[in-house]
Amino acid sequence: MAWLLLIPAYFLGTFPSAVWIARSKGVDITKVGSGNPGASNIARTFGTPWGVLVFVLDGLKGAIPAAVGLLIDQRPVAYGMVAAAVVGHMFPVTRRFKGGKGVATMGGASFVLQPIVSTCMLVLWVVVRKLTGKASLASLAIMVGFPVGVAIKGAPGWEIAAIVAINGLVLLRHGENIKRLLGGRELSASKG
Repeated sequence: MAWLLLIPAYFLGTFPSAVWIARSKGVDITKVGSGNPGASNIARTFGTPWGVLVFVLDGLKGAIPAAVGLLIDQRPVAYGMVAAAVVGHMFPVTRRFKGGKGVATMGGASFVLQPIVSTCMLVLWVVVRKLTGKASLASLAIMVGFPVGVAIKGAPGWEIAAIVAINGLVLLRHGENIKRLLGGRELSASKG
């Protein structure tokens, strides 16, 4: 019965925080900068405080389902709900399945499910971002680093597999970023 919570988790994931914030400023965020409706593109377009706000709102879309899953004392359900929220963020039925890349949503969930490892990943993100100027590269680093950290911490195999699966989906959504990084054409944090 608890698996029915996947449906509201998906719809929570569809909440378009970046789109709404940009629209309130008269901008279609899908038509500026990278075109991605996420925190990095909002930060490049409107400034860091707005990017942080979108990151927090998108993070809550992952944190809330994770917390609900843990409150009903079913860790597998929590991961299922997180996966549903991440899919909702990436492929929102409310916006013709054109959404963001899922980093903030997964990040919010991670802080609920694995707070120690997530804190280390936040430090890694900041360091990579500062050194390279590329938010996408920092995001890729934590998507790879997070399951490694959870494995080192000694999480059960099913949990590591769940994280690898969700993060793998996030990495797939970064396909164009990876191509641009390899070609030296990826946008820096200061460029739209």
